[in-house]
Amino acid sequence: MKKFITTPIYYVNDVPHIGHAYTTIIADTMARYYRLRGFDTYFLTGTDEHGQKIEEAAKSRGKNPKEYADEVSAKFKNLWDEFEISYDHFIRTTDDYHKITAQNAFLKMYEKGDIYKGEYEGNYCVSCESFFPQNQLVDDEFCPDCGKKTRIVKEESYFFKLSSYQDKLLKWYESDKCILPKGKKNEVVSFVKGGLKDLSITRTSFEWGIKLPAKLNEPKHVMYVWLDALVNYISALGYSRDNAKMDYWNDTLHLVGKDILRFHAVYWPAFLMSLELPLPTSIAAHGWWTRDGKKMSKSIGNVVNPKEVADAYGLEAFRYFLLREVPFGQDGDFSQRALIDRINSELSNDLGNLLSRIVGMSSKYSNYEINKENVAKFYSAELEEAKSHINSSLEALNEVATNRYLEEIWKVLNIANASIAKYEPWNLIKEGKTDEANALVALVANLLAKVAVILSPAMPKTSAKIADTLGFSIDTNLFNEIVLEGKLLSFKSQTTEPLFTKIESELMAVLSTKEEIKEEPKDPEIKIDDFKKCVIKVGTILECSNIEGSDKLLKFKIDLGEANPRQIISGIAKYYDPQTLVGKQVCVLANLKPAKIFKHLSEGMILSGEDGSLTLLSTMAPVKNGAIVG
Repeated sequence: MKKFITTPIYYVNDVPHIGHAYTTIIADTMARYYRLRGFDTYFLTGTDEHGQKIEEAAKSRGKNPKEYADEVSAKFKNLWDEFEISYDHFIRTTDDYHKITAQNAFLKMYEKGDIYKGEYEGNYCVSCESFFPQNQLVDDEFCPDCGKKTRIVKEESYFFKLSSYQDKLLKWYESDKCILPKGKKNEVVSFVKGGLKDLSITRTSFEWGIKLPAKLNEPKHVMYVWLDALVNYISALGYSRDNAKMDYWNDTLHLVGKDILRFHAVYWPAFLMSLELPLPTSIAAHGWWTRDGKKMSKSIGNVVNPKEVADAYGLEAFRYFLLREVPFGQDGDFSQRALIDRINSELSNDLGNLLSRIVGMSSKYSNYEINKENVAKFYSAELEEAKSHINSSLEALNEVATNRYLEEIWKVLNIANASIAKYEPWNLIKEGKTDEANALVALVANLLAKVAVILSPAMPKTSAKIADTLGFSIDTNLFNEIVLEGKLLSFKSQTTEPLFTKIESELMAVLSTKEEIKEEPKDPEIKIDDFKKCVIKVGTILECSNIEGSDKLLKFKIDLGEANPRQIISGIAKYYDPQTLVGKQVCVLANLKPAKIFKHLSEGMILSGEDGSLTLLSTMAPVKNGAIVG
């Protein structure tokens, strides 16, 4: 059995941050899990190094693009090595073998008739390395994804016939686990049903990219960065060269952030269909991270440096926090307080204290010998309850639901800790029930051993320390025996240092309020005459609905006391269910210049306040529609 696990290749326009670490640690956990199950697993990560954004970033720093890419790529590789990420290969899109593979793939799609030459004119976002049609722009010029101003680009281009794969993609989405979690698949399906246009896949306006195959004799063209980048997954396996590792491709799991899901779940499978290759088994998309409820920003210095966290709190605790804190697919918030609480409560108390108690009881009652005899006789109910949580934990991990995976493991620990409190082995000893007391110690030792084995993909060093303390080794055979088959073990325990120590205060420097104010840009000051130019009216929401093809936008009909209701488009879909808003009064900037957003006319702006969550602004009591705010 073979399994292929990948992270995205990280773009070298920035140094590693918590988002990169989150993706990589999830992928590492999955790779370790499949190895534990006995799969021949190949784990790929690396860096994406071409494109206009890199060319411009290098120029601004006085370097050539390759020098700049070398520098930043090394930072990623060094951090993953320091974090002991168990990757099998680190790919760079500047590697010669990757360039050859990308050219071979391009030529095959061209010769099949899926690539043709034409001319492209449109709005291009350098930051996202993507073109956007006019009807998707915000205020006719701003990128709908990152909000930055786009550029009008007109150039000769080769196009991929993406439109011809629309029906095949929709058919693929019907498979159970092709996109995880399911909510993300619904977003992709909605986008594709909105209609696909052919994709521009070459550029002539810059040079930092992979040249087209020599056979095409097109020296001005370089490959579109996303085509170049996505091909990395098969170039690392030897596709179109020696095909040495292509047998791993038959069972592939891609880990990505939600911002690049469209590229992986729409463009990539279409490319693979053109190349007549199997599609990935699963593409799993996670959410983003904020810090202390605020969006991370270099300007206020609150970007989380993963190395800083790991150095301060320990890598194992950091891994646990990232995997446990947030349900997979949702956005998460990093705070030192939340991390400390999990270390003190779950890692130190639930896990670490249990190991210490097992060693202490076995020392006192049986000279460190822990015998499995009589466990099933006295504690079969606890074993059965633990078994159901173990099965649920494995099911969750198979769906990359890392949060539920760890929650279920901790339910097993809760059973172990609760059993000690319920049966009080010290009193059993006093009552002469030595067999029952020793069986209880063996019960909780076996539960902890099962936990250590299942936990080892997420916390390898912690699990190894538990195994060493109880005198066993974690491997595939043991996984099969004590996890899948439910066998019990006898142990010879030994004294050990605490797994985790409690933390009293935050260990990383925190920006003072004064420093934050100093770094944050000041709000621009206006005069009262400027404010008087704004006409803010109160109106009642008559209708509200989702916009097909967008996961961000809602379409409103609002009564502002005028002859006809206003149509307003607002990007608040992730905060509100449309049906709950009908009948509510909101404040609207009524004299904003109308704009087309995603093909729909927007005649104003609904006002809201946002601080981690979002709240629409209204009046304290109902007022007449059209009432002026000011």
